[in-house]
Amino acid sequence: MTGTLYGLGVGPGAPDLLTLRAVNVLRTVDVILAAASPRNDYSAALDTARPHLRADARLLRLEFPMTRDAGILRAAWLKAAEAARDVLEGGENAAFLTIGDPLVYSTFGYLLRTLREVAPHLPVAIVPGITSFQAAAARTGTVLCEGGEKLRILPGINGRDDLAAELDNADTAVILKAYRNFPAIREALQSTGRDADCLLASHVEQPEEHIRRGVAAVDSTPPYMSLIVSRKSKTGGEEGTR
Repeated sequence: MTGTLYGLGVGPGAPDLLTLRAVNVLRTVDVILAAASPRNDYSAALDTARPHLRADARLLRLEFPMTRDAGILRAAWLKAAEAARDVLEGGENAAFLTIGDPLVYSTFGYLLRTLREVAPHLPVAIVPGITSFQAAAARTGTVLCEGGEKLRILPGINGRDDLAAELDNADTAVILKAYRNFPAIREALQSTGRDADCLLASHVEQPEEHIRRGVAAVDSTPPYMSLIVSRKSKTGGEEGTR
């Protein structure tokens, strides 16, 4: 009998924001699959889930390099999928941990597609998690959308003009991965008049959490786990409380 792979969202970073379903899965799986950079052993998802793990659960680290080289990425995904396949075909259940939700800008999507290529017969179950932007909105009392409003989730890696066009057409915009490309993000916010009252949130629900309003005075690159929430008010400005 083969095992099941669980794509498991652990939420934004607080151990008490995992869902009951996620906790129940963590208490039963044999192997924990943790994505990590080849440059270090740290895994925010693993740290978040650690209080809920079985004492005898085996940890298997999967390397996902931070690069845009298609060949390097493909080789890493294939290696990770083969490692997961071997665990499942050995009869063990495994959970692949992701910060936030496993289907929102997550490495799990790459693993899922590649595993379906190399071993389509293996069962996969997905456990959703609370996203960082939901947690940031909750921390600040910011309504994300209501009525007929549009909520757009944007990747911060896109260019200034693309981001500005998306911002123009959103009642509320969430920009994830708002760090490396921060100058272009700030310019897009400035060009659409959304730079003064947007929320810049870093490491939400983690010990180093920092949330501020406005990006004009930010003079350095935000941390890796940063996002921006920009909500247009009924009168054309921004709204939200801190």
